[in-house]
Amino acid sequence: MRYALYLAPPRESELWRFGCDVIGRDALTGASHDGFALEGYTRGAWRNMTSDPRRYGFHATLKAPFRLRLDLDIADLTHSLAEFVRKFAPFDAGELSVGAVVMGDGRAFAALRPQGGLNELRSFEGSVVRALDHLREPASAGDRERRNLARLTPRQAYYLDAWGYPYVLDEFRPHFTLTNAIADAGRVARLLQQEFRLRVASPALRVDALTLFGESEPGGEFKIVRRFPLGRSTRARRSSARALAPAFFD
Repeated sequence: MRYALYLAPPRESELWRFGCDVIGRDALTGASHDGFALEGYTRGAWRNMTSDPRRYGFHATLKAPFRLRLDLDIADLTHSLAEFVRKFAPFDAGELSVGAVVMGDGRAFAALRPQGGLNELRSFEGSVVRALDHLREPASAGDRERRNLARLTPRQAYYLDAWGYPYVLDEFRPHFTLTNAIADAGRVARLLQQEFRLRVASPALRVDALTLFGESEPGGEFKIVRRFPLGRSTRARRSSARALAPAFFD
């Protein structure tokens, strides 16, 4: 069973609705959103192009999926997160636009990326990666092999060993993934940018919470377990945190 720490906009926001429609699933409710497709693509073809982001839910990664340390439980996890978020105030992190993120194999994926004003977001990501790493079970040899080490730089390989993910700290490139890696990502990104402008009134990225996602079963979809607002006293009793677990995992 794995957890992840992500940026996810509020469920009532236009940004959240846009992201869920594009990737085809709401990670909070678990509901399928299968009505969206860009012009020139059937709904079936579009769902095939968005299978990866649909599994993980609409998000930007701060701490990639990890297994909880064996001597900890969900109450320990939620308690640590509630304590952590009290130290940070909400902040703005630039404006979002859709672009193509190039992979090393000639393909790319479409993603929403913040432009400008990233220093505070980078600092926040660094704090999440470092301060909460004690919750993580070290990556296994299988986890490392699945990362395709031959494609990583020496620094990225070091970060994978040290923090469980190669794209952290100075390798951090914040983005909300919208498609799989595809051959025509540039065209898709341009069309999605038009949709984004039509459907989301403000492109500003407001970072106001740290959101805990969890994998419903090994290899399954990730769902939102709990949203932890920044700067708010969200200290939870361990008994109530344990009461949350059955509702999520059933």
